Amino acid sequence: MSRNFVYQDDELIEKPFNWKQIGRLFAYIKPYKASVTRVMFVMTVFGMLSRLAIPFLMSMAIDRAIHPENGNSSVSLLTGLVVAMLLMYGMRWWAQQYTIQKTNEIGQKVIFDLRAALFRHIQSLSFRFFDKRPAGSVLVRVTNDVNSLQDMFTNGVINAVIDIVQLFGITIILLVMEPKLGLAIMITVPLMFFVSSALRKKIRFAWQTVRIKQSRINAHLNESIQGIRVTQAFAQEKENIGYFDGMNKSNIRSWNRASALNQLFGPVIEITSAVGTLILLLYGAYLIKSDAMTVGTLVAFITYVGSFWEPITRLGNMYSQLLISMSSSERIFEFMDEKPAVPEKDNAIEMPELQGHVKLEGVSFGYETDRQALRGINLDVKAGLSVALVGHTGSGKSTIVSLLCRFYDTVEGRVLLDGIDVRDVTIESLRSQIGIVLQDTFIFSGTIRENIRYGRPGASDAEIEAAARSVRAHDFIVDLPNGYDTEVEERGNALSVGQRQLLSFARALLANPRILVLDEATASIDTETELRIQEALATLLQGRTSFIVAHRLSTIRHADCIVVLDHGEIVDQGSHEELMKRPGHYRNLVDAQYRFLSA
Repeated sequence: MSRNFVYQDDELIEKPFNWKQIGRLFAYIKPYKASVTRVMFVMTVFGMLSRLAIPFLMSMAIDRAIHPENGNSSVSLLTGLVVAMLLMYGMRWWAQQYTIQKTNEIGQKVIFDLRAALFRHIQSLSFRFFDKRPAGSVLVRVTNDVNSLQDMFTNGVINAVIDIVQLFGITIILLVMEPKLGLAIMITVPLMFFVSSALRKKIRFAWQTVRIKQSRINAHLNESIQGIRVTQAFAQEKENIGYFDGMNKSNIRSWNRASALNQLFGPVIEITSAVGTLILLLYGAYLIKSDAMTVGTLVAFITYVGSFWEPITRLGNMYSQLLISMSSSERIFEFMDEKPAVPEKDNAIEMPELQGHVKLEGVSFGYETDRQALRGINLDVKAGLSVALVGHTGSGKSTIVSLLCRFYDTVEGRVLLDGIDVRDVTIESLRSQIGIVLQDTFIFSGTIRENIRYGRPGASDAEIEAAARSVRAHDFIVDLPNGYDTEVEERGNALSVGQRQLLSFARALLANPRILVLDEATASIDTETELRIQEALATLLQGRTSFIVAHRLSTIRHADCIVVLDHGEIVDQGSHEELMKRPGHYRNLVDAQYRFLSA
């Protein structure tokens, strides 16, 4: 079996290098500008000035203390200059240590803020966003892509500014000390930047490719872990390993290519530096021979030139890091620029306390533009009634409750709660009054108590236990090793399907919603467990408007109204007794279920 997964985000972002976007990224440093200013001050005043002073003091030591023009060396002057140089080295060391510590602190804070902002935004996005992206692909944006910016923020940004200032200072000193020699060395710099510019786009796209490969690996890894039972059940381990190896090799190839392109910066700078040093030595020797320059000045010049290429090397590395960061920031901001498919109006109101009257007026909806899931649905449910939605798979049952919770917005028509359009209220105030229990119950890592309390974080332990007792979950909970404080594994794998479903009922009951949705909530429960929770369901549904999506007759027959759907349209509705009296879809469904159970 061959698989070729192509996700929506698996494309190169063909945009020009956007300095505005880099500025947008650097905007996360603004809250820490006071700390950045202090670091800049320390490194500029103490670090850079000490670095620039050392070659000058060295030149004075040679020309005035060791080999002065009058021929009389001065031990006292040499001693004073040596002490001054030691002080400069000490000041430079302290400034570097201070800068390293503070830049790392600032960088980590910026990364924290960026990751938090990205996570908050992802949490606000609608179901449509997640429908088109696997969890691993989203995960890689929050982890790998954000982590790849770490070096730039912790080591790059502040140091780059300091290096630019230092480079500017050294250039002035070289041109002042010996203009002709300084200009001769500078002619190599444009060549270096020309070659670097030619590499820029290739490196940027190469790192984008790396990020895409890593995103695919994470997506496949997440899928493989979630589906490990199916993989082992069908003995497809070798196929899965082979597919993963192929993705891994593809990732290595793309990484090696990007790294090779990235490493070209080093040789470019080294060659330019070698050419500049050769010019310095040849032209410098000529100037000394013609008495136009002293030995001390040449030594200082050599030291300054060495210090000149150091920041250029670091800036080259920084530029390379900037290209890597650009590919990651483009992927991060691609998510940040995503707008919720279910937008909240600027003037959205708080949903008043619901009575539970639900009305759908001419509702049509499609997950894809060319395929409708619902067509012209009209439904009026009075407060406190229970409505069962039945029909074949794909008939639109779950779509109706998704629109009710506003996980999606209607294409046509309106969904009204107590006469208020759900699009006119804040999403939080709407969903906080709707409880939903799904067939595939999600249990979070943590304790049993924390999972039940998830529906209402402020609930007391007594309220949690009362909710568990009401849905018949208390007995199995107290039999666990630590009762309500028992830690459950990710997704509640240590619990049975029925136990997880009972916890979801307790969670919904504790939240005390005015409208309750049971979306195939009893489909995974065995018959014995189902009998135990029938009374719990009566407690759960009492006094609430409820929508029950189910196939089991025992779950739906007592509903106040049964709505029968077929291909996105309501084809019949009424009580169980009313629908059984006339031929149609519902009676066919019930007869088929009886035949299946009696077979």
